[in-house]
Amino acid sequence: MSPGGAMLALKLVLVPGFLLLVTLAARRWGPALAGWLAGLPVVTGPILVFVAIEQGPLFAAKAAAAALSAVLSTVAVTVVYSQVARHTRWPLALTLAFSAWAFAAWLLSLAPDSLALAALLAALSLAIAPRLFPPGGAAHAARPGGGHGELLLRMLAGALLTLGVTHAAAAAGPRWSGLLAVFPVMSVVLAGFSHRAQGAAYAATLLRALTAGLSSFAMFCLVAALLLPHAGLTAAFAAAVGAALATQATTMRRRPRS
Repeated sequence: MSPGGAMLALKLVLVPGFLLLVTLAARRWGPALAGWLAGLPVVTGPILVFVAIEQGPLFAAKAAAAALSAVLSTVAVTVVYSQVARHTRWPLALTLAFSAWAFAAWLLSLAPDSLALAALLAALSLAIAPRLFPPGGAAHAARPGGGHGELLLRMLAGALLTLGVTHAAAAAGPRWSGLLAVFPVMSVVLAGFSHRAQGAAYAATLLRALTAGLSSFAMFCLVAALLLPHAGLTAAFAAAVGAALATQATTMRRRPRS
């Protein structure tokens, strides 16, 4: 297989595979643990690796900084969806959540190109987010949602996102490549299907836990943005993964319970 063919195969398997694992975790252990796991950079991480290989480390470092700032847009999606889902069905909740992401991403695209500012926005978003979710206890999942068709749809969404962002990276530039890498495929796909099958409280529990786990995502992007211009790709991403896992371990006790 040619290098290009191998890269395409990885894009079509790796990210959808993560979505499959998180979905199965939700069915086995409930929305809180699945959402917490979904906070890991399981979608953005592979996309940034592909971008670094195809566009170079400096481009990828800027994209990682933009992805770090996009913690703000991810929090906007999870909070808006959780609040709206209490009063409406999933199609409208999805529409408003996507609108919240688009508006937040547009604002971020106008911000100065600064890693320090990106880190500050991410930190403030994560600090404020717990106060913005609707009140209520943890949801109880009485039944698993969806079947093989749902799993295939989730995996297809992940594959299309990965292909779209990496193929558009050169034209979009590092800022929008980073913002698009944080397009809320994980949160919205999981929330939409969960809301439809198991109700708004289940979806809100999942999204609250996902937001609690975003600290590991933020740490991954920060370390990648700092090291990519100076270290090799392998060293930079290995350090970023290690930092993300260490950060995720510290959030285990703070995650919401199912």
